[in-house]
Amino acid sequence: MVELFKALAEENRLRILSLLLQQDLCVCELEHCLELKQSNISRHLSVLKRSGLVESYKDQQWAYYKISRSLTDEHEQLRSYLDEKLKKLPTFQDDMARIETYREHEVCRH
Repeated sequence: MVELFKALAEENRLRILSLLLQQDLCVCELEHCLELKQSNISRHLSVLKRSGLVESYKDQQWAYYKISRSLTDEHEQLRSYLDEKLKKLPTFQDDMARIETYREHEVCRH
């Protein structure tokens, strides 16, 4: 449980979670949206993965991240709370708009 709350104690990880609660995303989409380097995104995703909040899967050469089944199954109240509250982050609407713009331009061609 300590790892879970440590993972939630960083703003960029909360931003990542807010987006993943809406849809699965690849690393390049998160990199573009959060305007962070790939190494920083990967570090944050590793923390979220170790905590059990997210999981990953591969599709061709792209690594996608999604909300973990354990968050949905074992921590249903926490997931509901995060889903409601993270949409209220001041960055949420801008982050979602950047994801949509990025996808419209098919930058990473997946």
